[in-house]
Amino acid sequence: MKRVYVVGTADTKGEELDYLAGRVAARGAAVIRVDVGTRSPAAGSDVGAAEVAAFHPQGAGAVLGLDDRGRAVEAMGIALAAFLASRSDIGGVVGIGGGGGTSIVTAGMRALPYGVPKLMVSTLASGNVAPYVDISDIVMMPSVTDMAGLNRLSRTILANAAEAIAGMALHPPAAAQEALPAIGLTMFGVTTPAVTAIVERLRDRYDCMVFHATGTGGRTMEKLADSGMLTGFLDITTTEICDLLCGGVLPATEDRLGAVARTRLPWVGSVGALDMVNFWAFDTVPARHAGRTLYRHNPNVTLMRTNADEARTIGAWLAGRLNRCDGPVRLLIPEKGVSALDVEGGAFFDPEADAALVDAIEATLVRTADRQIMRLPLHINDPAFARAAADAFLDIAQN
Repeated sequence: MKRVYVVGTADTKGEELDYLAGRVAARGAAVIRVDVGTRSPAAGSDVGAAEVAAFHPQGAGAVLGLDDRGRAVEAMGIALAAFLASRSDIGGVVGIGGGGGTSIVTAGMRALPYGVPKLMVSTLASGNVAPYVDISDIVMMPSVTDMAGLNRLSRTILANAAEAIAGMALHPPAAAQEALPAIGLTMFGVTTPAVTAIVERLRDRYDCMVFHATGTGGRTMEKLADSGMLTGFLDITTTEICDLLCGGVLPATEDRLGAVARTRLPWVGSVGALDMVNFWAFDTVPARHAGRTLYRHNPNVTLMRTNADEARTIGAWLAGRLNRCDGPVRLLIPEKGVSALDVEGGAFFDPEADAALVDAIEATLVRTADRQIMRLPLHINDPAFARAAADAFLDIAQN
């Protein structure tokens, strides 16, 4: 039987945990109450803090009894992630917490697969939740009041949380019988025509999962590949590399393309939007970039054109990462522009920078029978480029 895990620090939030667990059980769900407190032992939980802490790679002593609360919270998060990952009966997880509890519980939730219901009732849920959610599917619910004992409002919030997690756990969607293998594609607004055309060409053969290339998009795509949910990549928009190397606000991590190397899945990619670095509103662009070519994409996002020196660095980095990939790789170079802005007469038209990018790729990439460059006398959003990318993927996916 699948169970709902109700998680929190019982040493400080015991009353709230009891109330939440009771409301979940009242909806007919089986409940497991898990204590992740780091300060003092608390009775009444189905799984005590010491049992959770024992899942830390260095044992419970690395979690409990520490004078440094920050270290204890971090360690308990690691232990909870290992504990939850070891369980086979999780139908959903609901957590409550302030700063420390939210950090612990969401660290555990992030270890669970996509689709497992995850609901965090937190005092921090109305702020920047990116550090807690990251690239997971955690749902954050504001607690509104602090968790310092039950009151008329907190009872309502917790009751709503109980209804939500019980509903998700007791009524999961029917298991999808997907007949088509899944592939990951990357897209930005300035490469949308290309990716849309590729999807249209391949949708009868593949379940096309498109990811917005905003840093988290690429990471999510690669996580799915690592978990076995993808069978290949059409990584047309590698722009996250620009922000990583040039200080933009939507960066990849150093592990970009790591899943391609680890899985050896077929990869067709391109240099989509490698002509731009992302910043927030215009007045947030660092002063050191005064005089650069800037484009106000919208009131909240400003784009900076990469120059020739940056393009060389980006091209060499991309090619260097692809050199680590031993599976089938095809890197397509659109010689007439890499984004909707990089077109003759466009805001980012810069043949010198584009040439520097391509020259660095050509000089760095080690070609093999499986790792090849395909130069096309086309713009990236030309329908013929989309056809070439789709055909290249079909070719290497079938070999």
